[in-house]
Amino acid sequence: MLNEKDHITSSETCTQNGDNIKSIDNNDGDARYPVELKDSVGTFDPEALAFDPNSEEIKKVRWKIDKRLIPLLAAMYLCSFLDRANIGNAKVAGMETDLNLQPGEFNIALSIFYVGYVIGEVPSNMALKQFGPRLWIPAVMFLWGTVMIAMAAVKTAGALYTARFFLGLAESGYAPGPVYVISMWYARNEQAIRVGLFFSASTVAGAFGGLLAYGMKERDLTIKRLAVEAGPGDESHFSWVQFWAAFKDWKVHMHMLIAFLHGIPFASLGLFIPSIVQGFGYDHITTQIMTVPIYVVACFSVISFTYSSDRKKERGFHLAILSFMATIGYSLLVFTRHSPVGVRYASLMICASGTYGYVPVMLSWSGVNIGGHTKRGVAIALIISIGQVGSVIGGQLYRNDDAPLYVRGHSISAILMALATVSVSGFKFLLTRENRRRDRLTLEEYALESSGADLADKHPSFRFYT
Repeated sequence: MLNEKDHITSSETCTQNGDNIKSIDNNDGDARYPVELKDSVGTFDPEALAFDPNSEEIKKVRWKIDKRLIPLLAAMYLCSFLDRANIGNAKVAGMETDLNLQPGEFNIALSIFYVGYVIGEVPSNMALKQFGPRLWIPAVMFLWGTVMIAMAAVKTAGALYTARFFLGLAESGYAPGPVYVISMWYARNEQAIRVGLFFSASTVAGAFGGLLAYGMKERDLTIKRLAVEAGPGDESHFSWVQFWAAFKDWKVHMHMLIAFLHGIPFASLGLFIPSIVQGFGYDHITTQIMTVPIYVVACFSVISFTYSSDRKKERGFHLAILSFMATIGYSLLVFTRHSPVGVRYASLMICASGTYGYVPVMLSWSGVNIGGHTKRGVAIALIISIGQVGSVIGGQLYRNDDAPLYVRGHSISAILMALATVSVSGFKFLLTRENRRRDRLTLEEYALESSGADLADKHPSFRFYT
């Protein structure tokens, strides 16, 4: 990996063109590092630049990581998503009647899950770094499984609130973890499709198993192929400088904003798709069946957009398209509310495609743009946490007094996704401008900005995905 020591390199790595720096592109051509390359212990590694990411040996290593890591993460996320979202199906099947819930109590149960989720996010991701995924992730899975077993004994609204709160607290230990782990194992232009495959478990029932295993040779190859991607920083220890930098970085704040705007409609859609479909006039059995095609289409959106995002090494434009799709879908649900069922059903599919596709592209955008393992771990937890704050609100969006057309809920969701489109577009512009500013730095300016420790993505050699 790249060490945080600040080096202005010789003509072997950069040359001066007029007053500006002309730096070497890495093998993927998407980030420039006019600094000496270091391995994971801070030793100069002259072989790092010579690595071909498309060589057969590297492809074999990448595939080996894929088949051991991604299916397992997806399978675990499937369990997590089913545990949190099946309450929406239970509502259609008569849970409110069985528990004698009063108006509004079901919505409180939805929102209180995310209260626990928000509380646990950052501490959990720090525990993940401290104890490692092999210990921490199984532990939180055991905890949320225990809560779900206990939920079978729920008979009152108060018991439901308690169970949902502790379920959120337990599951908060999982969601940020896989995004963080993927960011540690893959190059930046490989992450979105992996996050998409992991996240697609929320839209389909099925995943693959496997254990994360690797040999010493494969591990060395993996470390070296990521050396030119990692961003300058000494990653052998927890860094308090990077920890606090995550809270103060305006780019992290922007990621939090676009996560919050999306979190409200995302949570409500995932919980209320069965209720929305039932509002089209189907009975409760047909409703459950008719939700399936919506998730199938959403899964296709997740995979196709994340694949394209990685292939083009771009995030903002893809994210803007997805949020705009969701805006159109929600708007159609409002303006075609008296149209034939087929039109409204297609509109709901557009909503789901945009809303679900948004998540992995958004998360991988933050993963590739935040340098430094400590800063990245904290930032990802913060971003997901603020998204879940939005989810607390989202649980109140679709209420019984708005059924069956849910005009209020659809309208608010359309406005929020429109704001997300504007925010994403503005963020892309700002990142592009910052990259160009760094490209124009003189040697003296570069030397000044590269001074200091634990700069991570603030180092002038770092380039952002836009």
